[in-house]
Amino acid sequence: MSVPLNQALRVGAYVVKQHLLGRKRYPLVLMLEPLFRCNLACAGCGKIDYPPEILNQRLSVAECLEAVDECDAPVVVIAGGEPLLHKEIDQVVEGAIARKKFVIVCTNALLLEKKMHLFKPSKWFSWSVHLDGGRMEHDISVCQEGVYDRAVAAIAESKRRGFRTIINTTLFNTAEPEKVAAFFDDVMALGVDGISVSPGYAYERAPDQQHFLNRSKTKELFRGIFSRQGKGSWKGRWAFNQSSMFLDFLAGNQTFHCTPWGNPTRTYFGWQRPCYLLGEGYAKTFKELMETTDWDRYGTGNYEKCADCMVHSGYEASAVLETVRKPWKAAAHMMLGIRTDGPMAPDVSLEKQRPAEYVFSRHVETAVQRIRAENKPVEDVADAAD
Repeated sequence: MSVPLNQALRVGAYVVKQHLLGRKRYPLVLMLEPLFRCNLACAGCGKIDYPPEILNQRLSVAECLEAVDECDAPVVVIAGGEPLLHKEIDQVVEGAIARKKFVIVCTNALLLEKKMHLFKPSKWFSWSVHLDGGRMEHDISVCQEGVYDRAVAAIAESKRRGFRTIINTTLFNTAEPEKVAAFFDDVMALGVDGISVSPGYAYERAPDQQHFLNRSKTKELFRGIFSRQGKGSWKGRWAFNQSSMFLDFLAGNQTFHCTPWGNPTRTYFGWQRPCYLLGEGYAKTFKELMETTDWDRYGTGNYEKCADCMVHSGYEASAVLETVRKPWKAAAHMMLGIRTDGPMAPDVSLEKQRPAEYVFSRHVETAVQRIRAENKPVEDVADAAD
């Protein structure tokens, strides 16, 4: 596994401390979305279908760092939208690193070479470049030709300048195990420091609703991928920027329940309930989010919208907790690899899940009305065309 040792030790110590303090729920990773605007329009994305009034909003540097302080999670993932469109994103990163947070900036890399000079290599900092497969697969996924080549060039330049650089890959039901395995071989040969991988979440607002995986297909896909490790052009093990227990979960060998509070999300609207994937209400403060959210109403087995979810933002924290509780199991995975045959672990029953509620438009309409009433000026977004 490629999670840096200093990060693994700090996060492990943090988890142990929370247990000693008797805290049942606590954050591991802050998902910070300083803006929703993006310079791509991926068919599987449910993050960019906002009206212009919302897409033109930004969290200020002060608001971003207030969220870092409020949450106090050891890791900060900055996503979006495309965070490099934020004109002060370097100040946000610098401020979080000054607070001894491990910062990961997720980017489609279209602006990475242009903006890279604003950042410094550090043990606290990583780029996470979005790549959903080889050239053809990725360009289809992002609905634009040439993006794969630009991303690969940016990865090479990032590594040349000394940055820790990982990729993040989202897989859909069009993914083929042999092609994904070959892609992982290729990115390891590029010199990336790690791979983050997850099945796509079925955003209700994504333009493409036909290609999301269900849980059984997800497990079959990942067993097929992991069974091909070391059998292609890359003879070593792939380096994942994730816990081995989460990978074992993707392969159907673990029964985990979602821990949405492990990856709380701060956006322009506030602290998002209940998680990074579902926006069904917002809290003004992190404390309010943690204390007033009815967590038992969400997660696979509790809520229809969560039925097929196996995404890292809901389950990586569950896997980390299991790793801390049973470190020998994680060690076995590192030594022997992920099991790819035999019976799968029982899945969570859906018999008592409540039906989906469709409440997305309510808070968007309220925000748009407020913005129009305040007559806020539209921010210059010239970088969006780059």
